Amino acid sequence: MLAGKHILLIIAGGIAAFKSLDLIRRLRERGAVVTPVLTRAGEEFVTPLSVAGLAGSKVYRDLFDLGDEAEMGHIQLSRVADLVVVAPATADLMAKMAGGLANDLASTLLLATDKPVMIVPAMNVRMWEHAATQRNLATLRGDGVTVVGPNDGDMACGEFGPGRMSEPLEIVEAVEQALSSGPLKGRRVLVTSGPTHEPIDPVRYIANRSSGAQGTAVARALAALGAHVVFVTGPADVPPPDGVEVVAVQTAQEMEEAVEASLPVDAAVFAAAVADWRVSSASDRKLKKTKDGLPELEFAENPDILHGVSQMKSGRPALVVGFAAETNDVIDNATAKRLRKGCDWIVANDVSPETGIMGGSENAVILIDKNGADAWPRMGKDEVARELAARIAAEITT
Repeated sequence: MLAGKHILLIIAGGIAAFKSLDLIRRLRERGAVVTPVLTRAGEEFVTPLSVAGLAGSKVYRDLFDLGDEAEMGHIQLSRVADLVVVAPATADLMAKMAGGLANDLASTLLLATDKPVMIVPAMNVRMWEHAATQRNLATLRGDGVTVVGPNDGDMACGEFGPGRMSEPLEIVEAVEQALSSGPLKGRRVLVTSGPTHEPIDPVRYIANRSSGAQGTAVARALAALGAHVVFVTGPADVPPPDGVEVVAVQTAQEMEEAVEASLPVDAAVFAAAVADWRVSSASDRKLKKTKDGLPELEFAENPDILHGVSQMKSGRPALVVGFAAETNDVIDNATAKRLRKGCDWIVANDVSPETGIMGGSENAVILIDKNGADAWPRMGKDEVARELAARIAAEITT
């Protein structure tokens, strides 16, 4: 899929830069031509010689290289690539990109390019979660920059959490997706999936039986049609698909924040089974049995994410799709839900225990829109996802 594709790979400073060496190898195995750019900070972690040896290409390092700049080399470099990949993307370089700064070769290339840009963030968890980094991230997403990762995990600094650079094969998958063709090429689609877990105390929570299988299948099918998929997932049983931007959350409130941060999008598919309620004051200690009897739990209503996005006054996705898991009067309840929420489509199904659908491998859905209800035959969840993705593509590309 990458044969003959030109990748401009910018390697910024950070311990994760060592993964970029393997990334170069993996990209070249698939036929890509890799042109590396190494920042001054990047040279502290990987050597120009090792990068050049793996890339089979000159390593570009200086903005004011007399040989290259005689022909405006930084402009030429920024234009010949099919895709510009920044891996690792540090907090500093992300800030430069968001602010439009251009004081070294890497930042100048990123400002001068007319090609799609993908960043693979890697940094300390506190740096990643800092409000400034999150503002910069939102700006870059709004500018159309594709974001891959970061993953959760142990870090070189000894801390644990989001900020770990995605693995080379994950990045390759995202690169292939970014350069693939299909009816949704260039479109950005949000998919929510899985359950949410609402804490009662540090060891107990409120949840539901959603496995996340259908949402995962929808995300995979949309990505296969060329979409850049932002996949916001609760703690699902099934792993997220490759080639999508994964945002992992636990609670409904976290999911709402992740959805808002992912906008704008061309279409949004809300397949997550979001808990309707949460404990208003979750205990920070495990609740114990006492002679006084059962503890009293006060509940609060969770945010209605589907309704909030459907009712947006500006920046609303062109197509908003909700899901309705019902146990009775499926069409009537789902039709009422579509009108109440204000979304364009509702994908309804009967999840009564006797159907075996909740947590199973098959689904039988009814697609409800302004024209009425269209019942689909029972089929595998992957087949349902492909049919839905095809209809979404037809709706937003015509």
